Parts: sequence; C-alpha cells; structure tokens
Amino acid sequence: MNVKARLTLMNFLQFFIWGSWLLTIGVYWFQNKQWSGTEFGVIFSTMGIASIFMPAITGIISDRYINAEKLYGTMHILASIVLFCLPMVDNPSTFFWVILLNMIFYMPTLSLSITVAYSALKNDKKDVVKHYPPIRIWGTIGFIAALWTVSLSGNEASANQFYIASGVSLILGIYAFTLPKCPPLADRENTKSFVDSLGLKAFALLKQKKFAVFFIFSMLLGAALQLTNAYGDTFLHDFKNVPAFKDLLAVKYPAIIMSISQISETLFILAIPFFLRRFGIKYVMLFSMLAWVLRFGLFAFGDPAGGLWMIILSCIIYGMAFDFFNISGSLFVETQVDEKMRGSAQGLFMMMVNGFGALFGSFASGMIIDHFFTFADQSKDWTNIWLSFAAYTLALAVVFPFIFKYKHNHAEETAIKALGH
Repeated sequence: MNVKARLTLMNFLQFFIWGSWLLTIGVYWFQNKQWSGTEFGVIFSTMGIASIFMPAITGIISDRYINAEKLYGTMHILASIVLFCLPMVDNPSTFFWVILLNMIFYMPTLSLSITVAYSALKNDKKDVVKHYPPIRIWGTIGFIAALWTVSLSGNEASANQFYIASGVSLILGIYAFTLPKCPPLADRENTKSFVDSLGLKAFALLKQKKFAVFFIFSMLLGAALQLTNAYGDTFLHDFKNVPAFKDLLAVKYPAIIMSISQISETLFILAIPFFLRRFGIKYVMLFSMLAWVLRFGLFAFGDPAGGLWMIILSCIIYGMAFDFFNISGSLFVETQVDEKMRGSAQGLFMMMVNGFGALFGSFASGMIIDHFFTFADQSKDWTNIWLSFAAYTLALAVVFPFIFKYKHNHAEETAIKALGH
C-alpha cells in the first residue's frame, strides 16, 4: 500500500473504535445496567478530563523521546486491554475509573494520528493541505461504519460493543508499528519549557475581552456537543417502551439514524467556505448556536413514526451545529493570535471544547436529568429534556452577538480564501 492508503486505513480504524461505543454507551448504561443519570453524566466527563492534559503530555513525549507511531500503537494496545475488561465491571464507581483509564489512552491518539499523518505525507513529498482532508474523511466513514455494525448486529445495549472496539483497537495498535517512522525532532537541550509545551501561556489571552468571551462560549458550546453524544441514541431506544413505536426501524436501529449526523458533518464541511465568505466568522459561529437550538428542539417534538422527519432533520442540522463553530473558531484563533502563540491557542480552544466543555456538559446534564426529568419508574421526560437543552443554546445565541465584539479583517479573508481552495 502507498502512504495515502495506509493513512486512510489508520483513520478509518481510529474512529471505528470510538463509533463502536461512544453514542451507544448510554443505552448500555440505562437499559442494560439501569444505573442513574447523575452517575452517567460523570462517566461522560472522562473524555473531558483526559482531553485537558493527556494530548499535551503525549505530544511532549513524542517530540522528545519516542517515535510518534510507536507511542500511538502502544496507546491503542493499552486501550484495547481496558476496553476488553470494561464489561466485567458491575458497579458505576468502578466503571468510571475504568472508562477514564480508557480515555487517558484513547484521547491522545486523536492528536498523535494527525502527527503521524502529517509527518508521513511530508516525508512522501505530499502537500498536507491538499492530501490530508480526503484521508481524514475516512475517519468519519469509520465512525459511521461502526455505528451500523453495532446497530445491525443488535449490540447497542450489549457489552459486545466494547469487545468490538477492543478488537479493532488491538488491530490498529499492532498496525501502527508498521506505519512510516515519525521520530522525535525536538532538541532535548533547547526545547521549550514545560509550561510552553503544555500551551499554558495561551491562558494569557483571557486577559483580552474578545478572547475571554470566545473561549467561554467555546466551553459552553462544547457542553452542547456532549449532550447530543450522550443522550441521542438512548432517546430513540426508549421508544421501545411505547407499543406503537417498538417495531419501527428507527427504534430497532437507532444508531443508524444517528449516523446521519456524521454523514451531514462531512457534507457541511463543503459549505463552510461559502458561509464564511458571505457572513464572516462571527455570524457563522452564531449560525452554529442557532443550529443547536434546532437540533434539540426537533428532537423534543420528534418521534419514530409521524415525527421521524423531525429526528432526521435534527441529525442533518447537526452537521452545521458541529462544523460551523469548530472550524470558524479555529479560523478565529488562526487570524487573531500572534503566530508565536497560535499552536498553544489552538490547543486551548480544543481544551475548552473537548475538555472543560465536556466536563461541564456531562456533570450538569446528568444532575439536571436525574433531579427534574426522571420519573419514579426511572423513565425519562425526553420532551422537556430536549426543550431545556434547546433553551440553553438559545440563551447562548441571544447573548453572543451582543458581547462578542469582532470585525471582519484582511487576515480572516486570506484564511477563508485558503480554506475555499
């Protein structure tokens, strides 16, 4: 296989692992184990905890001490072992620590896979900007394939989803050692300080109002992402308890319905340059917030029968909600931050979205659902759950344009033109 094919397979397997359980773990938690919503919120916080510190630490290790592809493979093999043990856990407290250990191993592989891919493409004299996006798209295809695999095999509520993820993680871990070599390039004696390497100096940007507002909203929107990941599949599964809905395809295979969100994500990426050129970064961010309102609002009134169109439309809108803020946010950082601090600032952006945002969304949603929207028989008031989430994102959308002061500039136009090509 040539380099592009090898990296394509790496990306496919990378996200197949995540897709095998990320959206269906809620079904396993509530229907198989019948544990509480508050405890589930804590479980979903593990991604945020691991995202805060592990990618930076493994980045330092791969820069200074170990080949990135070897570290990448090692992390996947360790994650495979943990995932294999997960079904043996019989209480929520232990489950938290085991899934946290898995995320400590898995989350750094997201950035390590980029490091390996960029290094391999550059060494093969390939243009990264041109050749990496078509390779990365296979990661999303892998995520979708995993959802379909778990759903069609009837394992959405089964422990087998973790065994599937474990097996693929082991395969990828071994395969990683065959990838092109990506040795440490940093001079150990003249490298940046530990503080610089962790990107902590980017926190100085919070002294400026526009950056403080931007990063706070990044965290709050990151929370919204966790809500849809944690509860979307579980929401559809609960229709099995309604006789009129239990035999419908959307109820039998909810992960397949949810996979429309990932398909939409790939399509909306293509529309981003048009929206950015027409409206600018600030309003594309606002469109993302309004899309989250529609995402949750349509879920509130949808059902697998006559309201199936609302659920499908909600999944389509997810692409706008997710892509528009993530890409416009990264462009904002790219065009507004001094080039010496851009890497650290991009790291802070992702830390706010996937780290602190995930923590906030996970903890808050679990407690709110348990205290206000769970009936005595442990069933959920899904309509009001989704409406409360919609109200939350609507509040963000109303406040954002008034307090985020930002003007379109030449650097932004240049970045948008580059994105369009």
